[in-house]
Amino acid sequence: MAPDSPSSGNDSPSTIPGMVRIGLGHDSHRLVPGGPLRIGGTEIPFDKHLDGHSDADVLLHALSDALLGAAALEDIGHWFPDTDPANQDRDSAELLVACYQEVCQHGYQLVNADCVVHAQQPRIGPHREAICKRIASLLAVDTGCISVKAKTGEGLGPVGRGEMIQAECVVLLQAVTMGTGEGGKRNE
Repeated sequence: MAPDSPSSGNDSPSTIPGMVRIGLGHDSHRLVPGGPLRIGGTEIPFDKHLDGHSDADVLLHALSDALLGAAALEDIGHWFPDTDPANQDRDSAELLVACYQEVCQHGYQLVNADCVVHAQQPRIGPHREAICKRIASLLAVDTGCISVKAKTGEGLGPVGRGEMIQAECVVLLQAVTMGTGEGGKRNE
């Protein structure tokens, strides 16, 4: 068996050009008084913001986890732990870009991302296009690769009561180069 094959016991993900991988990301943060709110790298006028160690951008955190998960590269907490003071109030756009750079160094590129933001308020729909453009810009992909949908909690649970916002993202990655998963080193 080849040393980089998935069942060889090697913990590093291998890539075969053309191979596709799916990743799922989820995040949730509670809403606290004081705005503005940041979702998808976009400031949304609102009288509350999301509470977290970084800027708590729930959508960018979920997207980062989806990208890392698809490439079998742990999760955002592994790369940017909340125990590290350097990550306090850090811009989640920086985290997303760093995560995607790591994914690319392992031989993958984004095919598409499908995201859902669960929020009772504010309404995300009017900001959807700006959010898609911002994410596409951060990842240097066409806006047609990014989909953002919004759902309310219909008055149910913590989302429906306006206590929190959640986001879920699914991504499809395609391998474009051979890779060992070891810091960008490649098997050619």
